Amino acid sequence: MAGPSHYIMARAEMDKPTKILIVVSPYYKDIADNMVAGAIAEIEASGATHEIVEVPGALEIPTAIGIAERMSNFDGYVALGCVIRGETTHYDTVCNDSSRAIQLLGLQGLCIGNGILTVENRTQAEVRADPADQNKGGSAAAAALHLVALSRKWGRPEKGVGFTSDILLAQDDTKTV
Repeated sequence: MAGPSHYIMARAEMDKPTKILIVVSPYYKDIADNMVAGAIAEIEASGATHEIVEVPGALEIPTAIGIAERMSNFDGYVALGCVIRGETTHYDTVCNDSSRAIQLLGLQGLCIGNGILTVENRTQAEVRADPADQNKGGSAAAAALHLVALSRKWGRPEKGVGFTSDILLAQDDTKTV
């Protein structure tokens, strides 16, 4: 396969310290390690810092990101994993549900670079994960960093980023005014 023929944006510039969480499923350890190496290189090249957490599979990646968002102080997230088609429909479930969950978190304002590979075979995964080839780990990190920069550009402390609701979940109708 020929090299990339798509446009690659310039590296995002951070206006203040940036902390990224890499959430990786090492189900295919060698592929995951290559993707993490690419992501770390991109994060460090932008001047950001990172932490890494491992989860059992691709379906757990969005859950870990959601927990980290509620309980920690990361600016962005990189989701890394690999799903290789097998003989059952489990492949479709894992691909669709992990992607959908990451998209929903993004629509809530989280800055996530999705680097979960969905491939037909191991060879495709190896090419996409290789930092010297398609470097999908680095691409996912770059996407997260671009979203962090965009949220900082548009965000204001009084406005924030993401959806908010003024709906009351429960009301005490027994009080009178």
